[in-house]
Amino acid sequence: MSAYRYPCRIIAHRGCGTLAPENTLAALRYGHAQGFGGVEFDVMLARGETPVLMHDDTLERTTSGSGALADSSAAELALLDAGSWRDARYKGEPVPTFEAAGKLCIELGIFANVEIKPYAPGGDAVAQQTGHLTALAARALWAGAAQQPLLSSFSGVALKSAMLAAPELQRAYLFDAVPPDWHQRLAALDCVALHCNAKNLTAELAAAVKRAGYGLMCWTVNDVAQGDALFAWGVDALCTDRLDLFKPA
Repeated sequence: MSAYRYPCRIIAHRGCGTLAPENTLAALRYGHAQGFGGVEFDVMLARGETPVLMHDDTLERTTSGSGALADSSAAELALLDAGSWRDARYKGEPVPTFEAAGKLCIELGIFANVEIKPYAPGGDAVAQQTGHLTALAARALWAGAAQQPLLSSFSGVALKSAMLAAPELQRAYLFDAVPPDWHQRLAALDCVALHCNAKNLTAELAAAVKRAGYGLMCWTVNDVAQGDALFAWGVDALCTDRLDLFKPA
């Protein structure tokens, strides 16, 4: 197979890393304003099966709300303050829907790495549903767009569901520590790339992934020297919290 090509080498973690509130439209706008062309963000299902941008199963860390994400509707989440925890300038920034984030990415010309992040207490059933609905929404949002999103997940169940729902959308498998059978797992789900924790990558493993023809991205790289070393190993792209340290190119 032909190797996957990332549209950019530096990708903003959760929209803009630590420089704006994660997984918000403000984060997407901030990174774009600094000249960066790629973002990663997390998609979960709110009550009512609406995909929204959120990393945690609960609301306390990044919003003014409390309790389980799955207990709140998208309309209720939109009324929460998801910005003040990062900086008072972002007071009132809402939890956005995936639809709103996708439309903004297309409008700004930003590449989107969409991490499908099932609500963990929901088990395989919710993972399957999250993969299915996120893939269908992505297909509709990016229909006809020149630059398509990349769907990724730690959940093989979610990735399989996404593959069955929208096989034309490309997928990446996420690993913290890359397992010995990584090649078989990627092949089984027709993935084009492997994404892993930079701390758990070796030069030998990076070379093996690239020899197999896969794209390779590492997270979360917040040190330029570490990034340079990873690029020297053949890593294609880095996901970072520190856009202020890296050059947009």
